[in-house]
Amino acid sequence: MVNDMLLRWRMTVECGCYDPVYANRCDFHITVLVIRFTESPLSIQRTLALELRQVKKYGAPTAYVPPEERQAAAPDIISYRLADLLDNPPAVPSDIIAPRILTPNSVMLFAGAPKVGKSDFLLSMFLHMAAGEQFLHMQPREPLRIFYLQMEIHGYYVSERIQSLAIGNDIKQRAAENMFITPRLRMLLDKDGVVRCAEHIRTRFGKRLPDVICIDPIRNVFDGGKPDASENDNSAMMFFLHERGERLRDLVNPEAGIIIVHHTRKQGKKQFEEDPLQAISGASALRGFYDSGLILFRPDEVSPERQLFTELRNGPEIPPCIIEKVDGRWIAKNIISERLVAKELGRKLDAERRRKYNVILQLLFSEAREGRLYTMNQFAEAYEGKHHLGSKDSLYERLGVLATQGYIRFTNKYAELGLKKTRSKFGLLCVEDMEFKTADGEIIPVIPTHYKFPGTGAFLEVQDPHHWTYPEEEQ
Repeated sequence: MVNDMLLRWRMTVECGCYDPVYANRCDFHITVLVIRFTESPLSIQRTLALELRQVKKYGAPTAYVPPEERQAAAPDIISYRLADLLDNPPAVPSDIIAPRILTPNSVMLFAGAPKVGKSDFLLSMFLHMAAGEQFLHMQPREPLRIFYLQMEIHGYYVSERIQSLAIGNDIKQRAAENMFITPRLRMLLDKDGVVRCAEHIRTRFGKRLPDVICIDPIRNVFDGGKPDASENDNSAMMFFLHERGERLRDLVNPEAGIIIVHHTRKQGKKQFEEDPLQAISGASALRGFYDSGLILFRPDEVSPERQLFTELRNGPEIPPCIIEKVDGRWIAKNIISERLVAKELGRKLDAERRRKYNVILQLLFSEAREGRLYTMNQFAEAYEGKHHLGSKDSLYERLGVLATQGYIRFTNKYAELGLKKTRSKFGLLCVEDMEFKTADGEIIPVIPTHYKFPGTGAFLEVQDPHHWTYPEEEQ
């Protein structure tokens, strides 16, 4: 019996002989080896079993390329003469997202802990970028065309989240034709997945190639080239970034920017603040690969504030900023007004101060319904040491603060209320929507007549007694 078998092994180039012991020590691959068998079928089975063992032990073989062909197939190496860089420097391309947040043919990493708000932040950011509008400190060069490959939110919830964002309809309309979002997908960005995804993107955008391709998160689509590869393996991570992420961009638009979304590992607050980018989960090779990195961090689980850290490889240093989502909009807060020391104690003191303010306002409101109104001094004396409000002097000062902030006003309509006039220069305390029970049992509204001007502390007449303005509304 004669058979021609096509085998791929680690073995010597000496065709015709095969030494299994020597083959196990060899360090290179032969692509095709034709061996003619003249023995029994049992010998063929043993040979095939040996091939399977070699593949299982060493992995799939690579094609053998002769040395002379390897040199010809190697990519061109580019170098710059220093004199040329000094005399005629190459033109710097314009940023896709300034300042150097995302540049052509670059990779941006956006990371954060689970449930910190990464997807919500990206949706807000992408809507502004697609409309050509500034978002926080990020400015697009033009209305950007964005493909958002996300793997966590179902399609109907994506629509719900977008509708919940407090972004003007004009921005949403301008961004409508420039952005495509996938629902939650079950796929890997393996060799076939990259080709399928690239074809889909090209079909959706047509001749107007996308400027930004976002993969959120890479953990859900990760393919390290081997069945047992994980994102903690440096070689597998580099394989994914080069052969999957960059390959996808090159098939769609080589000048586009890629945004990869990843998780951060659990880390102490102090350690995180010293070097936020060290908290990136998985292989350390990722840290040296990206061109820009953004980290979203929530220092306190009970606080809505987040810290946004930015690292640029090719741009100026951007200081960390404090952001917060207020009424559906991400806004930046002034970091100068934030505490640098004793933050936890400061938050507790703020909470206690707010509690006392709320108790005072509620007492004034409920006491008026029972037929009792107070001047500032009389209220401080009546509630000294009660409800954990503190001393008389402390209470008097808190009433002054609330009057300056507009939560408390004053009325001198004693006759209408059926009360005798007091010697207080301010009059009786009143709050918004306050009602007073007269001696006859009638419930009447308490109308303010004067207020404390926050600028100078002057005692001025109220122009519109039904309109109340508070500090948070002015901001």
